[in-house]
Amino acid sequence: MRSTILLLCATALAWGQPAPQAAKPPVPFSRHFIETKQYSQAENEAIVAKYKGLRTTDVLDALQAVGLHKVTVMDHGIKPMWVDGVKLSHTVYGVAITLRLVPPQETPPNTEFKSNDEMMQWQRTWSKRYMQGGYTAFIAPETVLVIEAPLRADNGFCGSNNALSWKNRGLRGIVTEAGCRDTDEMWIQRIPVYQRESTRFINEGTIAVESYNTPVVVGGVLVMPGDIIVADMNGVAVVPRAKAELVAKIAREIHDSDNKTRMRLYKEGGLEPDFTLTR
Repeated sequence: MRSTILLLCATALAWGQPAPQAAKPPVPFSRHFIETKQYSQAENEAIVAKYKGLRTTDVLDALQAVGLHKVTVMDHGIKPMWVDGVKLSHTVYGVAITLRLVPPQETPPNTEFKSNDEMMQWQRTWSKRYMQGGYTAFIAPETVLVIEAPLRADNGFCGSNNALSWKNRGLRGIVTEAGCRDTDEMWIQRIPVYQRESTRFINEGTIAVESYNTPVVVGGVLVMPGDIIVADMNGVAVVPRAKAELVAKIAREIHDSDNKTRMRLYKEGGLEPDFTLTR
């Protein structure tokens, strides 16, 4: 009898108690909220082909048509390192691959050497530690390297040597918040660069790789890996990949319509047609 009474009391007390709470999962210490998407090389080449020959202005008008007026155009501070006024070889079309560089939280212990060999050994050590060695392995044909980097470092991350090796692997151009160096040679080698301003010093001791193929901000614009980059004398346009097909279609319609009018005006003015009317 007593046991029954005690059981009833315990049950009554239990009814009055709140249900036990499930343990909350731990909060991640770090997290990327913007997801990236990988595309195949065939997909990248197919979409870039639809943009070749278009002007940045065609693309910007098309971006306005799809609701992105002035949203994904880089500011005027990002401008071409050099300009080819004959063949327009400074023009860039490609799929964005991204790189984020940051200043390190230390200075090199010793940068006074007796020979270039000694300095190169130090450079290799620093590069292995802060530049991650093979961080450019993702460079492929029809790509544009978009670099978020601190301008104050005056860091010549890209120059005539490494940029030429990237070009040989199919890189179409470089767009950076900071700048590249070896300007004269970059011009002669016809490597298109869009930058804030030219830089001069070497990487080692001034810069570190934070990530690659993650979201970056260049020229005040978010750039995702896989976005389409179109750049010429009018600036740099970024086309979000989700709208790239539609923007290409509308931009081509704008371009072709404009060329018909220009062709008529050329004839009226007695001008010889040039390649810009047929691309």
